[in-house]
Amino acid sequence: MKQLEDNILKKKVVNRARTYGVWNGLVDTVVAEILACADFDWILIDGEHAPFDIRKIQLQLQTLSAYDTQVIVRPPVGDTVLIKQLMDIGVQNVMIPMVETAEQAMQLVKDMRYPPEGNRGVGTALARASKWNRLENYFAKANSQMCLICQVETIKGLDNLDEILAVDGVDGVFIGPADLAASMGHLGNPAHPQVKEMVAKALTKIREKNKTAGVLALSSELIAFYSSKGANLLGIGVDTLLLANSAQKLMNTIK
Repeated sequence: MKQLEDNILKKKVVNRARTYGVWNGLVDTVVAEILACADFDWILIDGEHAPFDIRKIQLQLQTLSAYDTQVIVRPPVGDTVLIKQLMDIGVQNVMIPMVETAEQAMQLVKDMRYPPEGNRGVGTALARASKWNRLENYFAKANSQMCLICQVETIKGLDNLDEILAVDGVDGVFIGPADLAASMGHLGNPAHPQVKEMVAKALTKIREKNKTAGVLALSSELIAFYSSKGANLLGIGVDTLLLANSAQKLMNTIK
């Protein structure tokens, strides 16, 4: 029988290797393939702000499985039922938005694991994740292959960052500058000096706790700055912006 293989991204996250990824918000498999061919370390399927439902996420997973790039899925919310569905369609790496407390983080860890470590429901006969009961070692190995990235993006979340980092099963914390800026009164200005300072302090703290530190940095200046503060899980592009900016630049050259 087939065996469940090691989660490559989980290994990199645990070892705090530097990786670069891109947001996938255009709900189309051809777009997913175009991104995959660029050799990003990972692609994040954004179910929070893009119109991905569970079947569209599964279709993206099926498409991207032909490529070496790893996949992270961000659901709209850290909901127990939704996480169960994501696990069953084969998602191993999740980024959960708006994590603000250790209690939330502990619940997420449980939702991603089978008992006795967690509360994930058993439905492998219907699950793509287990190749429909064809992976001989699935139950023995599944829990250890799940990778949880908690997204901290509010002042409350930063106030509780130490406690979130202390939760066993949280593999990394990803800081969201845009929502943090809004939380700080700087809506629409994630590059505000006060926001950058808060993000930098958080990244340094995350690395001091020997966890992977992530952030979205959409310019060369921000990539260099946040990298110097310890960021190693770097989102460096968004497919919608790549298309919009390139299209605008092309038209501006003609005008």
